[in-house]
Amino acid sequence: MSNQDESLDHTPLKRVMGPKLLLLFIIGDILGTGIYALTGQVAAEVGGAAWAPFLVAFVVALLTAFSYLELVTKYPRAAGAALYVHKAFGVHFLTFIVCFTVMCSGLTSAATASRAFSANLFAAIGMDTDPTLVTMGALGFMLLVMIVNFRGASESVKANVVLTLVELSGLLLVIILGFYAIAGGQADFSRVVAFETPENKSVFLAVTSATALAFFAMVGFEDSVNMAEETHEPHRIFPKVMLTGLGITAVIYVLVSICAVALIPVGELAASSTPLVLVVQRAAPNLPMDTIMPIISMFAVANSALINMMMASRLLYGMSRQGVLPKFLARVHTRTRTPWSAILFTTALALGLILLVSASNSKAISALGGTTALLLLGVFAFVNVAVLVLRRDPVKHEHFRANTVLSCIGAAACLFLVTPFTGRDPIQYQVAGWLLALGVVMWGITLLVHRKEDRHHLDPEHLVDE
Repeated sequence: MSNQDESLDHTPLKRVMGPKLLLLFIIGDILGTGIYALTGQVAAEVGGAAWAPFLVAFVVALLTAFSYLELVTKYPRAAGAALYVHKAFGVHFLTFIVCFTVMCSGLTSAATASRAFSANLFAAIGMDTDPTLVTMGALGFMLLVMIVNFRGASESVKANVVLTLVELSGLLLVIILGFYAIAGGQADFSRVVAFETPENKSVFLAVTSATALAFFAMVGFEDSVNMAEETHEPHRIFPKVMLTGLGITAVIYVLVSICAVALIPVGELAASSTPLVLVVQRAAPNLPMDTIMPIISMFAVANSALINMMMASRLLYGMSRQGVLPKFLARVHTRTRTPWSAILFTTALALGLILLVSASNSKAISALGGTTALLLLGVFAFVNVAVLVLRRDPVKHEHFRANTVLSCIGAAACLFLVTPFTGRDPIQYQVAGWLLALGVVMWGITLLVHRKEDRHHLDPEHLVDE
């Protein structure tokens, strides 16, 4: 065996994922809540050209994906952005902030999914999606996720394949029925190229604010780097598979948004909490889709909520165990062997997010989804810079190399989409700020408690080791 192979195979985890399974994992992680829940809100910003923000979001994600590819093939470890920032800058507080930000993005993403699940549930049983009922349903669903999380449920590769196929079936159904209806003259295709922006926004501002929201639909590709230690030949497989997965999802998103705005007037689409259900109903009014499509949508977003809540609780547990957060968050249940205190804490935060945003914003799903994108865009900006800093740390094995100019553009694009110049809803900054402030306060208190102990150094490579 060559030195290169030895360096890449030095891992305690079993390498079980080849290119096909990794591709399904990436597609399944990207697809889900964003496109199912936010199509109408994106259309509200730019009118019929709702495909444009998804396309721009894809380009920004692609630029960042190049940086991730260099880093994951250079350091094939299951630690992600926190590891890259830690290696690049060596500042433990910065590593903590990046790690906590990723955790918070899981909470806001799960809260978004819970509201989308609730809205589709009421649509499936034929009830009006009253905002209060949707909020109550979202809270109930989050408690159900907590129970599943308590029992120690884990998503196997086979389960991911099944759920990915369910998600794909729903979106392909929208595309097939949508284009069938368009071909039959049931649609106004002229709307697809019509920019209709709010009166107080220019075209540029409308596109950037819609892109900041649509970016939520593109996130997920970064999670695949956590599978690096379980993938065969990651230095060879990852570049082709990640770029293919991003490309496939981008094509699906553009086609879905075209069908949506061609069949449904923008105002009606924006007002619906289940936009894709509305599209299918309009495209095939004689087919019994009133129940089937909401159920497919529920499957798509439920998996997203569970995975994100499991990720958030285990990151919190890992940070507590390493002494950068209070000790009580590292408690493990003796029977189920799950981090029960971290699960309770993250669930409480998610429930609070649902109530807070629902009470203060009529477009709760877009507010929570936008906050997720805001948090991850900040992380992506650091990753794009880290890849350049780590050029001074050569490794012996072969790895992907990102174009320096593209990484610079990616960092600039991510930073811009974080700023208020995009026209983001202020509630997104408030929610993100409150979450991060809570983390910093907890970190500071823990540091004071352990100031005489050398326990407050975060090691990303061992965050979730059992």
